[in-house]
Amino acid sequence: MCEFRCIMNAVRTNITLPFQIADMLKNVKNKSSFIAEAIREKFEKEEKAWLIKELTEGYKTRKSEDKQLSHEWDTVTGDGIE
Repeated sequence: MCEFRCIMNAVRTNITLPFQIADMLKNVKNKSSFIAEAIREKFEKEEKAWLIKELTEGYKTRKSEDKQLSHEWDTVTGDGIE
């Protein structure tokens, strides 16, 4: 897989940055790689947050179902079978 330093399969784009952000980049040697990595990290962070949200909602949904199932099994365990 191509690393950030690889320029094959790249697209040149023009972006506008606030002065403060541009000033932060003034000492960065490879701005394109730095910005590409920052964007990738941002998307990965957002995807992870989305997955956590989905898993949390799924857990909350299953929690009531699991509680009901557990209650049903509790009534069965006292049927005299040992």
